[in-house]
Amino acid sequence: MTLAVPIAKAPEDGAATSQTVRVQLRLRELIVGGEIKPGVRIAELALVERLGASRTPIRMALVRLQEEGLLEALPNGGFMVKDFSEADIHEAIELRGTLEGLAARLAAERGVSPVLMAEMRDCLDEIDALLAQASLTEESFSGYVDQNARFHRLLAEMSGSALVARHIERAATLPFASPNGFVMARSTGPDARDVLVVAQQQHRSVVEAIAQREGARAEALMREHARIAHSNLRHALQSHKTLQLLPGASLIRRRVGR
Repeated sequence: MTLAVPIAKAPEDGAATSQTVRVQLRLRELIVGGEIKPGVRIAELALVERLGASRTPIRMALVRLQEEGLLEALPNGGFMVKDFSEADIHEAIELRGTLEGLAARLAAERGVSPVLMAEMRDCLDEIDALLAQASLTEESFSGYVDQNARFHRLLAEMSGSALVARHIERAATLPFASPNGFVMARSTGPDARDVLVVAQQQHRSVVEAIAQREGARAEALMREHARIAHSNLRHALQSHKTLQLLPGASLIRRRVGR
C-alpha cells in the first residue's frame, strides 16, 4: 500500500508541471510584450481569471520568472516586473558571451562528432543562402533569425557539457540577452544585411577554429561575436521606432535626458 501513494500522485504532478510551464510561458509573453508593466505589483487573482489557471501553478510560474530575473520579490509578499538599465543589459550580454566563449573552447579542446559538425556546417550554409540576396526580405530575415538561434543552440551542444549548455540557456532567458535579442532592432535601415553578413563571417570563423582544435582562438572569437549585441543595443536606443522592434523594450530603463 505504501507504493500506491507515489504511483497515484505521479500523473497529477506531471499535469501540475505542464500547467506551470504553460502559465510561465504565457506570463513571459505578457511581460515581454509590455502588457504587464515594470514596477507594478502583480495581482495573482487577476492572473487566475486572465490565464484560466489556479493559483498554485501561477505562484510557481512567478517564482520561476523571478529566478530568470524578470520579476522581483516584494518585501510584503508578491512580485513586480523588473526594469533594466543599459548597464544591466551590457552585463547580461557579457555573461552570455563569456559562457558561449567557454562552450567554443570546450568544443575545440574536446572535439566534435562528425554528425554534429555536419549539422553546424549545414546551418552555416543555410545562412549563406539567405544572405546571398542583395537585400533582405521579410521571409529571408525570418529565416536568418531561425538559423541564428540554431547556430547558438548547436554551439552549446558542441561544448559536450550539459552544465555549460544549461547556463547558456539561462543567461539567454532575458529577451535582450538572447542571441536574437537585438537582431530585430537591426532589421530596418540600409545596413541591415551588412550587419548580418559580419555576424555570419564570425560564425564561420568560430566553427573553423573549433574544427582546427584552436581552443583559445575559438573562445576569443565567440566572445567578440557576442559584442555585436552591444552595437545593436546602442543602435536601438538611438531611435524610438527602432527600439519598438526589440522584444522587451518596455523593460529597458532609459537614461534621464536621453
